[in-house]
Amino acid sequence: MHGNTATRTAEMPRPGSGSAGLGIAAKRLELLPSGVPHHQVFFPCMNEDSESRVTYAREVHLPMDPPYGGVTWPHQDPFGRPTSDRVALVTDGEQRAALAVVRSLGKQGLRVVVCSSHRRSLAGGSRYCDSEILVADPLTEPEQFLADVRELVHRERVDFLIPITEPALLTILPAQGLLGRAEIPFPDLKTFRRVCDKAEILSAAPSFGIAVPEQRLAVDRAEAVASLDSPPGLAFPLVLKPSRSVGERKGRRGKFGVRYARDPAEFRRRVRDFDDAAFPLLLQQRIEGPGIGVFLLIWDGELLAAFSHRRIREKPPSGGVSVYRESYPMDKGLLTRSLALLNHLRWRGVAMVEYKLDAATGTPYLMEINGRFWGSLQLAIDAGVDFPALLVAACLSQPSERLPSYRAGVRSRWWWGDVDQLLLRLRGRQEELALPPGFPGRGRALLDFFKLWRPGDRNEILQLDDPQPFWRETREWFRTL
Repeated sequence: MHGNTATRTAEMPRPGSGSAGLGIAAKRLELLPSGVPHHQVFFPCMNEDSESRVTYAREVHLPMDPPYGGVTWPHQDPFGRPTSDRVALVTDGEQRAALAVVRSLGKQGLRVVVCSSHRRSLAGGSRYCDSEILVADPLTEPEQFLADVRELVHRERVDFLIPITEPALLTILPAQGLLGRAEIPFPDLKTFRRVCDKAEILSAAPSFGIAVPEQRLAVDRAEAVASLDSPPGLAFPLVLKPSRSVGERKGRRGKFGVRYARDPAEFRRRVRDFDDAAFPLLLQQRIEGPGIGVFLLIWDGELLAAFSHRRIREKPPSGGVSVYRESYPMDKGLLTRSLALLNHLRWRGVAMVEYKLDAATGTPYLMEINGRFWGSLQLAIDAGVDFPALLVAACLSQPSERLPSYRAGVRSRWWWGDVDQLLLRLRGRQEELALPPGFPGRGRALLDFFKLWRPGDRNEILQLDDPQPFWRETREWFRTL
């Protein structure tokens, strides 16, 4: 295994120096002799906040009954949670989506193992995480990451492998034949790569009645710069968007984000700053308005779940990940068109279809499709659509007989992400932040931020019955100040 892969990354003091903190679940330690049965659960006799390595634990044996079958687990562990003989491995434990998946599947009774390239990951701190394991980074070390995951799948006898990020999926999907019995609830690599290609998606979308921004595709820097003089020209401001968020050139992967240009001079600077692997590049007319997400679970051509949300605040404020968002009534026309596009692509699994709602015309313009679990997943679960549990049920041929309903008006706030966007607003000028004309000023940003709670609000990370992930994230936020 890579590095310290077989070492528990949660760190606790030695016996006698403190008691286990509230919310710390039973976690099976990774420093175990080979052959220890999976039905043994080890309870750390220590506090998780110390920097000491785990060296001692007491042992509790749980009864080994015949396989339970289905997804109903009649037994409980000493914390009162159901136990299961099914195992889920969730990658990229540092991601908020991973935490939502871990909480969901843990509450369903599965034993959840988390792996991450971060030593103390967000999802790894959850009481619903059985163990967390350090692995290579799928972006920078894909071969070693695959070797680490492959060893974990066989060692832990994994039933469901849930990759969270695009680099993890790009690494795992080509190797499904090497991963034993583990079910990977995503389509094949070819389909996934098509969905990740924004240029291909935006080219296909108009055939299904979906509006797309005015745009051009530049295969390299020279073509991008030449597009300024090619009639008919695009009007500024422009959005410069790599066709793929994860690009690859000469065997080296990179992750690339969106940039904005207000005039030709800034456009040339932005194009020059992009890495070669970021091309081809989409040059898009900027659409001003709120982001709308349509979230779907499709299995064997059938729609099993649907959800929609509206973005209220984002990081960075000009457009990025949502930090405060609200469940939104589903636009049935948009759902029908989004489903038709995904079925055309032969999609299987979860997907987020992202739109911008033009503030002037009310027209929803397609931005991209994310063929994986999304950062704001916890909002969908809180509103009533438990996508991870529904995905596992589909894998087990136990889909729901009807589409789950959800509550509109539920709001979810990623606290530290919201703090970040506020600091950006207070420290940066409107031009530096690429904010559109008429964007609310600093005073309004402060007032909106300090409306700390409204009826229906939820904290995405902090949950009273599972507080440890929030404390881990808080410590990491202050560490990186």
